[in-house]
Amino acid sequence: QVQLVESGGGLVQAGSSLTLACVVSGRTLSSMTMAWFRQGPGKEREFVAGSTTLYGSTGYRDSVKGRFTISRDNAKSTVHLQMNNLKPEDTALYYCAAAVGATTVRSMRDKRLYIYWGQGIQVTVSE
Repeated sequence: QVQLVESGGGLVQAGSSLTLACVVSGRTLSSMTMAWFRQGPGKEREFVAGSTTLYGSTGYRDSVKGRFTISRDNAKSTVHLQMNNLKPEDTALYYCAAAVGATTVRSMRDKRLYIYWGQGIQVTVSE
């Protein structure tokens, strides 16, 4: 059974940095497309960043490009989301998600692709 466990969230001031980690168990990380989604209060869950095994491609939503970086360590079965220059609008519950196999940068934005989800971790950015 595949399990995803997130860590690294917290309360920070605007302009600060945080790194989220997602440890994957039950399946080889290198065989999966991984992504981070987030859900703010009263909002739908949205794609933040993704990493596919297809040529090692990554994708980001426009509002985080240049500030967030997704990376994976297949040997440690861990996916990271480095978040710099955080803004209050980044406040949300962040979820790690996994899909079996490779996908395109375009397709990885679709949450319906993902069959495994973490429990979510809160990130709060104050003014």
